[in-house]
Amino acid sequence: MAGHSKWANIKHRKAAQDAKRGKIFTRLIKEITIATREGGGDPNVNARLRQLIEKAKEVNMPLSNIQRAVKRGTGELPGVHYEEIVYEGYGPFGVAVIVEALTDNKNRTVSEIRRLFSHSSGNLSESGSVAWMFSRAGVIRLTTTATEDTLLEQLLDADILNISKDDNLATITCEPQNLDATVKILQDIGHTVEDAQIEFVASNTTQLDDEQSQKVYDFLSLLSDHDDVQSVYTNLVS
Repeated sequence: MAGHSKWANIKHRKAAQDAKRGKIFTRLIKEITIATREGGGDPNVNARLRQLIEKAKEVNMPLSNIQRAVKRGTGELPGVHYEEIVYEGYGPFGVAVIVEALTDNKNRTVSEIRRLFSHSSGNLSESGSVAWMFSRAGVIRLTTTATEDTLLEQLLDADILNISKDDNLATITCEPQNLDATVKILQDIGHTVEDAQIEFVASNTTQLDDEQSQKVYDFLSLLSDHDDVQSVYTNLVS
């Protein structure tokens, strides 16, 4: 899983901007509702729900919003029925792209996502067409002045797959089942974890020149701005 993904860091910083605008509230409410529906409303036994609630608190989402989302997931309150869908395709210059979405209208969403791909000289393809280039991993991000070597020493007791840094933003990947334990080790050391979740991480990567890469990032930003899109992943590295 070596290779530095500039898009992952752009996405991370973009999420911080979305949080300031309140846009992230809608996405988190959808995710909390789905996580509750699938794993129950007790965050002590539903790890995904627990992580989402922590993320909601970090962006100052009102507790009442969180509680309503949980109750919609358990069926205590009526609400829109969202479905999780993963789209796969190729963006500009043949880069592989995976899009995670939550929608209440599959036909509308697939039509709009296909249009975004087509207008950017890409194409939406069938399931499995690019997923083989990715694997699921726990991804942790934190801002720190510690070097990669220092972080590696601090995490000797954790099963780390990769550590990379872009300026002061460190990205640590681990096996999905080790995510919570790795976060706890970092927090016990004194680090402030900004984001921790299960993501698609590219194992087969591609590189482009700066001009081509920027066109891809512009396309990925358009996708991530779609109301139904939760996250966007690519195998483009820089």
